[in-house]
Amino acid sequence: MVIVGDPVLHTPAARVTEFDSELAQLIEDMFASMYVAEGVGLAAPQIGVAQAVFVFDCFDDEGTQRIGHLVNPVIRSVSREVDQGDEGCLSVPGPFASLDRPHEVRIAGVDLLGQPLEVTGSGYFARCLLHEAEHLQGTLYIDHLNRRRRSRVLSEIEPAPWSGPLPVGSD
Repeated sequence: MVIVGDPVLHTPAARVTEFDSELAQLIEDMFASMYVAEGVGLAAPQIGVAQAVFVFDCFDDEGTQRIGHLVNPVIRSVSREVDQGDEGCLSVPGPFASLDRPHEVRIAGVDLLGQPLEVTGSGYFARCLLHEAEHLQGTLYIDHLNRRRRSRVLSEIEPAPWSGPLPVGSD
């Protein structure tokens, strides 16, 4: 798992152009990594792969478990209505911060075979989708925080069994 401070997390991910067994294996590896870290979403840059892919296993507002992936996602729409909630990140292990996010998000992309796919989520699932899509743009949730709140979060980062040693200066 790549931790805040690694340049891959602040670099826009490359579009996927090859829909082959390597992509299928990447998606499988991402799910495995996400489950080991007990996350609800994971973007490829978080495991050091600068490709536009993310996976998710998250409950929506109706209590339905949503499991899937998106390749080359594009944020199509976000609602004006926002939800305030705590947000964390596997690449910022330990702390959470309160962050307003749109209540509903619609994201289009393709699946591992290159077939069109569109996912709409609300509430916590919308937060997850937007969080992962932003990873692929090189944006972390802490980038939305003011300087003081961001510094607090960075000072509270804790080593996690899956993260390895923290980088010196952590961003």
